[in-house]
Amino acid sequence: MDTEAVRSFVRAAELGQLQHAADELGVTQQAVSKRIATLERELDVRLFTRTARGVELTLDGQAFLPHARNIITGVDRAITAIRPGSRALRIDVLGLRSAQAVVLHDYWRSHPETDLDVVTLRVNDPRMAVAAVQAGDIDASFRSVTDPATLPRDVQMIHAFDSPLELLVGPRHPLASARTLTPSQLRRHRIWVPGIAPRSEWAEFYDQLATDFDLGIDAAGPNFGNEVLLDILADSADVATLVGSRDRYIWPTNHDLRRIPIVNPTLAYPLSLIFPRANPHPGLGPVINHFGSLAPLPEPAWHPSWATTPPPSDKTPNPPDADGRIQQHPADPTRRTHP
Repeated sequence: MDTEAVRSFVRAAELGQLQHAADELGVTQQAVSKRIATLERELDVRLFTRTARGVELTLDGQAFLPHARNIITGVDRAITAIRPGSRALRIDVLGLRSAQAVVLHDYWRSHPETDLDVVTLRVNDPRMAVAAVQAGDIDASFRSVTDPATLPRDVQMIHAFDSPLELLVGPRHPLASARTLTPSQLRRHRIWVPGIAPRSEWAEFYDQLATDFDLGIDAAGPNFGNEVLLDILADSADVATLVGSRDRYIWPTNHDLRRIPIVNPTLAYPLSLIFPRANPHPGLGPVINHFGSLAPLPEPAWHPSWATTPPPSDKTPNPPDADGRIQQHPADPTRRTHP
């Protein structure tokens, strides 16, 4: 059934004039007449009779009108549900305690009028997140495709922000009393990062990190979640893990865990944002500009070779242009959430 024909019928019935309905719908009276005639043929009934004052509903038209209104209301609601700008901005994060979620929450607290929907796709392969962006299931995803040449042409990836790594240890660990650590001081210490997913961006990150700094990163065993990991760290004298400085971790006071910044160089996990190249959600531009307000990364810093290029420190990304594109310099890990 042609929903525009149904819409024309509803407006003609409510206004009593085909011309008035045409004026409101932005079409000609002839177009409205043709639409209604087509609808009558499809329904095999007469919906209107003509009068000197315009049109009046027949008995069949009166019976059809409430159902026709429901059809139009349903269509309008369906369009509203998927049209950017008329629905919440949907952004995929790797976990609700991840750095991405923390940054989004900070933005929302400063802009509580923003209609924001933070979701977790629970997929490890960034190509699946790209597919979700292409399908319109989400408006953007905090994922990195480590080979940008494989990105489909209808999506783009930009640098969002960096998440500096910290060492997380229990009170009996040999490094527990340090205020800062250099990567060389981490050598010969067991760094346990359980559940590193093959083909994920963070698998490539940890591989390159271990190679460049000769670190012993142990991914053995399943990932039983943050609570189990934190319990093990609290009881261990030799196990440590890596976390992002903005990642939110909560543990009992008696765990006495220590988060120790890594410096000279800072180990930076690069967070990218993937979104449609054409017609991105209009709420995305202000969120991207918010990234420019984040504290700068301590220098010197190490990035993996595949990291997208951050914008100059004195510039923030631009909001969407007239074509809906966001112009910016091109550019954690598991639900644990890595790094």
